[in-house]
Amino acid sequence: MKKRGKLLIPAILSVSLMMSGCTLATKDKSNSPAPSGQPAVDSNPVDIELLAMSSGETDVNIVRDQLTKNGFNVKLNLQPDYGTFKAQQDAGNYDIALSSWTTVTGNPDYAVRSLFKTGGDYSILADSEIDELIEKASTQTQEQFTDTYKQLEQKLVFDKAYIAPLYISVKSQAFNQEVLNKDSVRLSKSRSLPWEELDFKDAAKRAKDPIILQSTLPTLTSLDPIKGNDGSINIINTNMYVRLLNLTDDDKLTPEGSLSYNFAIAEGNTDYYFILRDDINFAQIKDKLAVDSGERVGADDVIFSLLRAKDKNSVPNHRTYTLHEHIKNAELVTDPSVLESIKQSGSSETVKAGLEKGLGAKISGLVSDKKQANSKEGKYQVVKLTTTNPFPQVLNYLAHQSAGIVSKKQVESINTYDVAKFDVNKDIPYGDQNTVTEGAKYNNTLFTSGPYILSYKNDYEAVFLKNPAYMTGTKHEPKVNNIKVRFIKDADSTLSALRSGEIHLYYGVSETKFDIVKGDSKLSLQTIPSNAVSYLLFNTKNREVAKSADLRKAVLYSINQDEFLAYYKNNKFKAVSTVSPIVKTGLELKADAGKAKEFLNAYKASKK
Repeated sequence: MKKRGKLLIPAILSVSLMMSGCTLATKDKSNSPAPSGQPAVDSNPVDIELLAMSSGETDVNIVRDQLTKNGFNVKLNLQPDYGTFKAQQDAGNYDIALSSWTTVTGNPDYAVRSLFKTGGDYSILADSEIDELIEKASTQTQEQFTDTYKQLEQKLVFDKAYIAPLYISVKSQAFNQEVLNKDSVRLSKSRSLPWEELDFKDAAKRAKDPIILQSTLPTLTSLDPIKGNDGSINIINTNMYVRLLNLTDDDKLTPEGSLSYNFAIAEGNTDYYFILRDDINFAQIKDKLAVDSGERVGADDVIFSLLRAKDKNSVPNHRTYTLHEHIKNAELVTDPSVLESIKQSGSSETVKAGLEKGLGAKISGLVSDKKQANSKEGKYQVVKLTTTNPFPQVLNYLAHQSAGIVSKKQVESINTYDVAKFDVNKDIPYGDQNTVTEGAKYNNTLFTSGPYILSYKNDYEAVFLKNPAYMTGTKHEPKVNNIKVRFIKDADSTLSALRSGEIHLYYGVSETKFDIVKGDSKLSLQTIPSNAVSYLLFNTKNREVAKSADLRKAVLYSINQDEFLAYYKNNKFKAVSTVSPIVKTGLELKADAGKAKEFLNAYKASKK
């Protein structure tokens, strides 16, 4: 996901989905244009301030031209990076902000909860009708929730005009096929690039040579997985912390390559069971080298990680708690007979049978001490997760980087401060990027459960080393010892670096650069349908756009998505909301200069 000014992730892109249908009618009088033929109150353009990052200049220019044609005087507030963009957004210095969101969990609830629910991690809305629809859809099956998300889009876009959709993006990456083994480079619809599978074409390079990747953001929000959800750390934290589940390339849930051998859903869809692997230890850094900490990743760490993930007050500046607010409890199961007495949801088989599928040894006992777990002897740890209500989409959230498993012992030893009295100038929390940045403050205290651990970073690059105790001897053991991430802000410079061999893989190539990549015999281009949507977010806390739905709708109907598609050579696709890549609601935004003018006139009349 997942959010930053122009592109949120890291996420961070691709879709071959075309939306069709029509706008629904509404009884809301504010949605009715002024009477046809009503003269303009005046001919003066209306000022509107557009906030964006400089990397989104192309989209800014298209939006500016469209708004200018429909009676607006667009004032640009361009910021050089996400940090300054976010500061301007938090200060309310905008009317509309060029935004983007990628649903990196593959489920529609993630596409709306953080963004539009009252109190959401990134939400500036407070609308009970929107909240009600989000909650209703979250409890429904895929067969049921299409109509609910259709109602949500109608309210969000057409009735209230809280956002104005621009397009769905393509997820893409290009890599040097003369250096990397083509079969080792995956591109998934939602999941971040799995580093443990990357490999050189020449396997002899694995031990000493680094695979070099790229990122635009050298300032990392946090290396504590629950304290950030943006393009600076999503891919990084996904590869540093193992999770209970993963997503396949086409967004299906799988235990493959996760901390779980298997999972099972009990009848009622509120209890979820996970049987844990016993072949992962936490990695730590000593003298900038990765070493085995000697501490196994176990049930106590899983329970600690999930309970703190759902607790808004577990850490200062918790940025992902709404993703996990449906978790009621997480606990250890120590009685195998309990698993035999419960049926799986929609099945006559027991939970125990579901957990044992494919295991080398059946369950002979369940242990409370993670040191006692031994899969060869049939001794396992099983964790039971309970939700507040039936909520199958909780499993998708467990595949998100914010559900990464941290060390209970290590995090508690670092986070000794009082959360309520946290002093950013004095207290140093677990995952603070300053502790891994070269210089006087360097003091790497990371314990990571995933395939890699960050050794150190500077403004030029970040150096990651293989976890020496991660699924050793299995197909999931990392193949390459060293991954480097170079920080290159400019897209043209990044492409040049790829072509010159300075980097080996470019994640998130712009659609306008596809032809260049295809014309270089050294490079290979991968594209896949994505869950990334770009849109204009209206300021709903201050400014005139917060007060006037007419003003927001004048902007909404000025947007012509066909012009974006034409510029990007049809490598973008039409959107209605952040749900569009996942749920086909049948709604469509159609540019309408007449409506834009009428709504703008209605706004002007209201100011008289």
